[in-house]
Order: sequence, then structure tokens, then C-alpha cells
Amino acid sequence: MFGVDFSETFAPVARLDTIRMLLALAAQKGWVIHQIDVKSAFLNGYLEEEIFVDQPEGFAFQGQEENVDDEILVVSLYVNDLLVTGSSKELIDKFKEEMKDVFEMTDLRRMTFFLGMQVHQKQNEIFLCLHKYATEILKKFSMEECKPTATPMNQKEKFCKEDGAEKVDERPYRSLIGCLMYLTTTRSDIIHAVSSLSRYMHCDSEIHFQAGKTILRYLKGTIDYGIRFSQVKNFSLHGYSDSDWAGCVDDMRSTSGYCFNFGSGIFSWCFKKQTVIAQSTAEVEYVAAAAAVNQAS
Repeated sequence: MFGVDFSETFAPVARLDTIRMLLALAAQKGWVIHQIDVKSAFLNGYLEEEIFVDQPEGFAFQGQEENVDDEILVVSLYVNDLLVTGSSKELIDKFKEEMKDVFEMTDLRRMTFFLGMQVHQKQNEIFLCLHKYATEILKKFSMEECKPTATPMNQKEKFCKEDGAEKVDERPYRSLIGCLMYLTTTRSDIIHAVSSLSRYMHCDSEIHFQAGKTILRYLKGTIDYGIRFSQVKNFSLHGYSDSDWAGCVDDMRSTSGYCFNFGSGIFSWCFKKQTVIAQSTAEVEYVAAAAAVNQAS
């Protein structure tokens, strides 16, 4: 709209949990994921009309006009980066050539590095990690030689705004939490601790900052951790949800959590404080389950 966002540029991006789900599917099917970099980003227009899709001429069989082909091609778009995989190498190569005829792009071939994430592809196995990024975080906060700890936070520890501790500079604390939040892209084991500390970006104390450093010490001992997707016999969707009750000391709100997998590594997860104050443990569990169902659908 002119005067509002007329001069702004918007580019479509795939959700990170969608990308992880694609990796899980590729590991199960034994597909190789290719990466293409488009040199000039292009706009995405929203269609207001109802669109119908027919089988291309020559592909439809009599009595099976509404069925899709046996060969599958999956394309995930993140601004100007394309992830391409599928059941046929010939189909992937054909897609690349057709795209090169329209857009100026670079074929990066097998996906190895994406959005800071290192991707190791093997036969029916894909390992995703942020080893390099985690190393840079430790270096940034001068924690390269710190003593490792076994857990990212004390299980019984509860944080609050007014904890009596001395307030600290918000800038390094915000920087630390921001770095750790992106690290949760492949490290669901720290999502609880990071999410809890992110609630105090404007009122952080020495206790909050030291808790953040505890997460760094945990990273020191688990620097190579990530997500491993592998082929399984029972490839089906599994989801789990849970919650605490009145876990937040400041407003007595509860926290919901859920995760999903196909039998190996989890590809979707969430840890979030509920928007309402629940009156019972049954209510908080229902809110958490409803959030998980919404994600599954």
C-alpha cells in the first residue's frame, strides 16, 4: 500500500521446522538434498483467485486423472536459497536446468551448509548441527576455556524480576540471549533454559546473567550436539505435550511445551508461557495439548 509499505520488499521463507521436517523425510527415503542459490531475490505475489491444477498432458492415465505421479520433487524456498530433493535424480537435474533458464543462479549441489547450520548427509541419515556457531558464541563471551557443566540449568531454579540481585547492563545480556535463541534451531535441549531467561531482557540481574553463562558452560561440554535424522521401520508422526503449573513466579502463568518426530530426531518443538492464568493442572494440560494439536494440523 502506498504510504505504508509501498517501498518495502518481502520475500517468502520456509519455517525452520518445515526445513527440519524435510530433512527427516529425506533421511527416511534415502534422498539427497541439493541447494541452489538464486543471485537476485524475487517477489512472491499472493493470489486472490481460486486455482485449480490439472495433470500435465501426457501424464494422466485413464481412470487415474486425479492421481499424482509416482516420482516426487520437493522444493523448499528460503528467500533466495532453494532446497531441492526428491525420488529421482533425473527429475532434480531437470528442475535445475529449467530454473537456470529463467533465473540467474548457482548450483551448490549437495546441501552442506545452510543458514549457519552444518548439514552432514549420509545414506538414510542426516545430521544437523551449529557447531561452528556455538564455538563463535563461546569465543564472543570469552568462555572458550570454561569448565563444562552437565545441565543447562538447575532443575529447581526459578527466575523472577525482583530477585534482590544487582542489575546488570542489558546490552551484553540481550546479545547473549539472542545468540542462544538462534542456537535452539538445532539444540532443543537448551530451549527451556533459554526461553525462561528471555523473559528478563529488560530487567536482567546478575542471577540471570550467570544463568546464561551456565548455558554456555553446558555448550562447552556438548559442542558437537545436534539433531540426527535416520531411517526407521515405523515412520509415523509422534507428538508429545506437557506443561507445568503456575511456574512463573512473577505472574503465576504456566508454560506449555510440545515436540514432534517421525521416529528419530525431533523436527518441531515449542516452549512458551501460556497467555491465561490456569485454575487447575487439568486446564494447563488442556492448553498445552491444544497448542500441540494446532501445530500438528
